[in-house]
Amino acid sequence: MAALKILALTVLNFLAQNALAQRSPTISYISQQQIKDIGGTVELSCSVQYTQDYSVLWIKADPNGGSYSLPISTGSSLILHDSRFALRYDTASSTYTLQIKDIQETDAGFYHCQILISPSNRVSAEVELQVRRPPFISDNSTRSVVVSEGEAVQMECYAGGYPTPRISWRRENNAILPTGGSIYRGNVLKIKSIRKEDRGTYYCVAENGVGRGTKRNIAVEVEFAPVVTVPRPRLGQALQYDMDLVCHVEAYPPPAISWVKDDVLLNKNQHYDLSHFATADEFTDTTLRVITIEKRQYGQYICRAGNKLGTAEGVVELFETVIPVCPPACGQARYGGGAASLSTSSAALILTLIIMVYRNINSKH
Repeated sequence: MAALKILALTVLNFLAQNALAQRSPTISYISQQQIKDIGGTVELSCSVQYTQDYSVLWIKADPNGGSYSLPISTGSSLILHDSRFALRYDTASSTYTLQIKDIQETDAGFYHCQILISPSNRVSAEVELQVRRPPFISDNSTRSVVVSEGEAVQMECYAGGYPTPRISWRRENNAILPTGGSIYRGNVLKIKSIRKEDRGTYYCVAENGVGRGTKRNIAVEVEFAPVVTVPRPRLGQALQYDMDLVCHVEAYPPPAISWVKDDVLLNKNQHYDLSHFATADEFTDTTLRVITIEKRQYGQYICRAGNKLGTAEGVVELFETVIPVCPPACGQARYGGGAASLSTSSAALILTLIIMVYRNINSKH
């Protein structure tokens, strides 16, 4: 009877050992997908079973999808000599934990925990590490645009970062976009036929929820032929006083501006003074001062502006009046050499007194 018990125990022990020998190494747990910010720390864990006679490795897959892989560790030892990487092995749970500190964008990818059984046979599981990065606008995005009025315009904006940034377009001061509305979403902003009113600063904005986002200013210059406006087409002034004739010019590129009277180009001299004042790249105020007006200086004056896209002109008529106009005739009247000077205010006072005396005389009759 005792012999039978010993035989039974021997058979059971043999069967148990044989069953254990037949158990295949397995990976019982691996970390879920990890999403981390640049500069952070991540831990990737892999728990295994029945690997006493086998090697356990951490390997980073080729980020380009090729056959090259980067071995990181084997067993409880690191292969990769990088101070940012560390490896822990917990014997109780047979867990290999790979730690990466100061995460870089290049650390993103798939990490494989592998049990190497033979050169052609391995057990593998993978975990993806995604590295969040604030958006940045790529160099192949539009920086500036110079185009003629009426032409089509295409502005492009591309951004990197993780998650993939969203691109939107805005104008300075939230002005309406040529496409309508104050915001346009998409990588490419198309304007079918640009107008001069569309010029200015456009913003390409990239956002992905990491940080505050980023933007690029895009200067849009629209070349257009001059437009001349005359705020006061008819101006009166008395003899021997000065008068300013003004034209507003809108054009890009900045135009050449001239003043003409009776087909004669006027220059700065004792009779005329010319000045141009640019209020912006596209706007210029031009002023012709007629000095100490003489009879022959009354008539039509033409202010003319021209650039490579065309020419425009405005007409200002200067006519004679009895009473001086102030400004600019707020100083002294000049009646030739040695003549007595009479201030504008004195002349106006005398004229008022004459009118009052005249009305008083008429009221008595």
